[in-house]
Amino acid sequence: MLNLDFLTSEDAPNSNEVSAVSQDGELCLRFDVPSGNEFALPASGVREVMSVYLDRITPIPNASPFLLGTYNWRGQVIWVADIGQFLGDLVLVNTDQNEVTVLIVEEQELVMGFAVRTVANTEWLDVDRMLADDPQIPAAMTGFVKGIYPATSPDAPPLHLLDRVAILRSSHWTI
Repeated sequence: MLNLDFLTSEDAPNSNEVSAVSQDGELCLRFDVPSGNEFALPASGVREVMSVYLDRITPIPNASPFLLGTYNWRGQVIWVADIGQFLGDLVLVNTDQNEVTVLIVEEQELVMGFAVRTVANTEWLDVDRMLADDPQIPAAMTGFVKGIYPATSPDAPPLHLLDRVAILRSSHWTI
């Protein structure tokens, strides 16, 4: 279940403003893709998390293979992408189901939907714990990962903190 505790503040109980940076780190949204790999995005760039009926996503012929199609989000037509596939995962988003979870991500004038398997929670990630480099990062992820947080248990995958600006502005989206 998505933890929305970050939406309230003890200092300003009636305020709608959300601070995404604190002394404890940066507020991030954790999610995973169909392969089970775990990722996080800074919450400041995530506008909405929603379930979208797949028949509402319009496929576009000859588009990038990462793109599922377009979706009308609040009157604006946006691209919806399989973010796992974009990052090099071989397991694709399941399009045989009725719905898919989509993160609406924004950077200035760019808005895009990232299809994911599940959203885990929001979490304050400590920048001091982040590892800058990992030789295990697949080539497809290079340039899109800000850093890696070590796995919390031996059977858990590491958490990759993504750079939404680099993803949204990537040349991989060109048709």
